[in-house]
Amino acid sequence: MLTFYLLSLFEHINMIYNAARSLELLKLGSGNNTASFREQQEQAIQHIVEGRGKLLVVQKTGWGKSFVYFIATKLMRESHKGPALLVSPLIALMRNQVEAARRMGLRAEAIHSDNRSEHSRIEQEFIANAIDILLVTPERLGNQDFNSNVLAPMAENVSLLIVDEAHCISDWGHDFRPHYRLLERIIRALPSNMRLLATTATANCRVTTDLQSVLGPELTIVRGDLDRSSLTLQTISLSSQAERLAWLAEQLTSLPGHGIVYTLTIRDANQVSKWLKENGINVEAYSGDTGEDRERLEQALLNNEIKALIGTTALGMGYDKPDLSFVIHYQAPSSAVAYYQQVGRAGRALDNAYGILLSGQEENNINDFFIDNAFPSVDEVNQIIAKLEENRTGLSLNELMASLNIGKNRLEHTIDLLSLESPPPLIKNASKYQLTTSVLSEEFWSRADRLTSLRREEQARMKQYVELETGHMEFLITELNGDPSLATPPSLPMLPTTASPEKIIEAITFLKRTGLPIEPRKQWPAGGLPRYNVRGRIRPEEQANVGMSLCIWGDAGWGNIVQQGRYVDEHFSDELLDSCVELYLKWQPNPTPTWVTCMPSLRHPDLVPDFARRLAEALELPFYPALVKLEHCQEQKCMANSMQQAQNIDGSMEVDLELIQSGPVLLIDDIVNSRWTSTVAAWLLRSNGSGDVWPLALSQTGH
Repeated sequence: MLTFYLLSLFEHINMIYNAARSLELLKLGSGNNTASFREQQEQAIQHIVEGRGKLLVVQKTGWGKSFVYFIATKLMRESHKGPALLVSPLIALMRNQVEAARRMGLRAEAIHSDNRSEHSRIEQEFIANAIDILLVTPERLGNQDFNSNVLAPMAENVSLLIVDEAHCISDWGHDFRPHYRLLERIIRALPSNMRLLATTATANCRVTTDLQSVLGPELTIVRGDLDRSSLTLQTISLSSQAERLAWLAEQLTSLPGHGIVYTLTIRDANQVSKWLKENGINVEAYSGDTGEDRERLEQALLNNEIKALIGTTALGMGYDKPDLSFVIHYQAPSSAVAYYQQVGRAGRALDNAYGILLSGQEENNINDFFIDNAFPSVDEVNQIIAKLEENRTGLSLNELMASLNIGKNRLEHTIDLLSLESPPPLIKNASKYQLTTSVLSEEFWSRADRLTSLRREEQARMKQYVELETGHMEFLITELNGDPSLATPPSLPMLPTTASPEKIIEAITFLKRTGLPIEPRKQWPAGGLPRYNVRGRIRPEEQANVGMSLCIWGDAGWGNIVQQGRYVDEHFSDELLDSCVELYLKWQPNPTPTWVTCMPSLRHPDLVPDFARRLAEALELPFYPALVKLEHCQEQKCMANSMQQAQNIDGSMEVDLELIQSGPVLLIDDIVNSRWTSTVAAWLLRSNGSGDVWPLALSQTGH
């Protein structure tokens, strides 16, 4: 057990604090020869170096919490103490921390999902005491190989445990991370006088009290004021996406400096980025889907090579560009505390910076979704446990997905939460999950109810913030239980609260012409589709080609109009028809379709065929309803994961061989959800004599 290994982590021989060397390191790390310590900074460093016990530092963003642990680590390493272990929650944050540590002359490395090829080298160097500070994610602490092969050999040598963004430990923290629970168990087993530093900018009284119970009663707390005098905060309500897009295009052209625009979803980050690029503004999208480009994009903003990153909270805690001159939110986050954390990226080394919150009508639904999905339902947990009871030797994730109508991400999240309980009701053994003898405690459900209620209260408070005309900083400080009387008045002029009608019209046009690719599936689901007798890879000559959809279902622009046509009018308008013709002519699939067919439906037998027939006529192509629905299926939106969606349509369609044409075909549908329906349709068409299959849908569902 990791707890056992860490019992002997810390040396408790007092060191003599070297004030002159400490100041020298501050100047080196900051690149400023006239730098001096901020209030309480040096005292925190001395506390750690001299081994005075556990320390919690609650200070606003930009105060310099990282200087505390980097200088303390450097001083201890120069006195031949062991390396430090820093637990950090985000990859972007870790990269910043590694760079900052190296500027101070520390040998720093990080282990995370973006540098898997480096893990072995880094672990060996850590074991060889060739690294001064190792950064890991909390999830890494749950890796048994890492615990056994890396931490165990180093247990007696590590001199300092650092928990960054410590509010993630607390149930009450705005950004609770389940794997931080591993730290809670580790810390409770460690000696009371160990060297432990926990830092955060967003701990109100409730979180601080919770952290005291986790970190132990012998905890020293250093807490500073929360005012950010450099920030001019403003809230602007622009309910439609078109208005906000127009506002951004006009204001980013005139705002000085560089910054971040936060969105609540990956889709919005991509869409806002595309719009601003079309308006000649040099921006890039940044999210959890950015993958290998993340480091390059972070560096591009650091180097002022781009005007802004349009990012999700993947670019949140700890991204350190001190001269960011603005942080703009495209939608309101779910809590004022989370907002304080994000907007605090701006103006850390500037006299003046903007923090602008744009508020729109879709943010409530998005935040409701996040709150509702933070914990599993009782029924979902019971389903998982019941299925594992039926299979005492265990089930893999794919096997659980095949037998339970629960989404993959939700299933993984639920399993994580259950496995991190103490004692856990289930464990992972190799690739399979198995039940233990422990029963899930009622405290799990009490905590879920308690935190869901808190999130709803925070959401309501955020709505109050959105409506403020003045007193924004005072409001945020109050939410963090600070002293609002310390807030300083904003020093920059307020920005315009509307966009020009001409730019709004441009934005509406943009939203209505955004075509999106439909990527073909190339592999049948695990276990195949028994009724069609297919499994494994789909042969290239039986796959669909890359298709196109007009919009995202229910989104601004065409999305709402598609929704209206399907469920209210039960007829797709000529306006949608004209737009699909325009999309097709711009797309120009090659080889060019010579005929048109469509997805069949027993639920709405005429809706899509009518539209496909009209589209075929507009494109001057013949229409043949070559696909036949054999049995009624549930709508794919009712199926929660990919395997359930595939099984849902197994054997449900066939082709009318008399209507199959040999040339390339345009395959029409109204909504693409799982892509399994179009995958099966393309396989049926191509394996029975048609040419290339080009899916064209009115919409596809987003996440």
